[in-house]
Amino acid sequence: MHQILHTIEHSFIDILKLIPFLFLSFIVMELIEHKLNNKKKLTKINKFGPIAGSILGLIPQCGFSALSSNLYAARVVTLGTLFSIYLSTSDEMLPILVANKTDIEVILKLLFTKFILGLFFGIIIDILHKTKLNNNIDDICENDDCHCKDGIIKSSIIHTTKILSFIFIINIVLNLIIDKTALSTFINDNKILSPILSSIIGLIPNCASSIVITELYLEQIIPFGSCISGLLTGSGLGLLILFKQNKNIKENILILITLVIFSSICGIILNII
Repeated sequence: MHQILHTIEHSFIDILKLIPFLFLSFIVMELIEHKLNNKKKLTKINKFGPIAGSILGLIPQCGFSALSSNLYAARVVTLGTLFSIYLSTSDEMLPILVANKTDIEVILKLLFTKFILGLFFGIIIDILHKTKLNNNIDDICENDDCHCKDGIIKSSIIHTTKILSFIFIINIVLNLIIDKTALSTFINDNKILSPILSSIIGLIPNCASSIVITELYLEQIIPFGSCISGLLTGSGLGLLILFKQNKNIKENILILITLVIFSSICGIILNII
C-alpha cells in the first residue's frame, strides 16, 4: 500500500509540472485559430523552429516536449521542430548531474552534444519533409468537446484537464511497472549494442529512464555515446502526449522508430570515436 501511495504521489507531482506547458500550448493554438489565420506567417515563424526547439529542449524536465507534441498534433509547428525538441530534451538529466556535483565540463559536453544533434536533425527533417501547417484546430476541439466558442481560457482548461487525466493514469501504471534496478542491468557497456538498448530504454515515457541512464554514465558503467543515445530518445511524457493527441498512429510509430535509429547511430559513432 505504501508503494502504491508513493507512486500516486510521484505521478501527481509529474502532472503538476506539465500543467503550465500544456495550458500554454492550448492557449497558443487558440490564439492561432482566432488571431493568426494566415499560414504564411506560421511558415515564416517555423523557419527558426529547430533552432528555438533545440534551445528550449535543454531546459530541465519534459515540459517543452509535451508542449511540442501538442502543437505538432495541431500542425502548428513542423516535424523538424518536434524532433529538435525531442532530441535536446533530457528530462531529469540536468538535475541529476547537478545533484551529483558533476564537473561543469561534463555537463556542458552533454548539453552541447544534444543541442547540436537536435538542431542538425531538426533542420534535415524540415528540408526533407514539408509539414502541412494548420491554423485551424477544429478537429481537436470536436474530439474533446471543449466548448471553444465559450472563450480561449475555458476551452484551454478543458483541453488541459482531459490530457492530464489520461497521462496521470498511464503514469501511475508505468511507475508501478518500471523497476529502475532492472533497467540498469538491462544496459551493458558494449559499444555497439549498448547505444541501441539505451535508446530503447530512453523511450519509456517516464523520468526513470533519464535518471537510470545518467546515473549509469556517472558511475562509468556505460560510455558517453550510450548515455547520449538514451538521452536523445528520453523526451519524458512528450511521446505519450503525441500518441494521445496525434490521430495518425502510423506517423507516431514512424517518429518513434526514427528516434531510436538516429539516436542509436549517434551513440555508436560517439562510442567508436
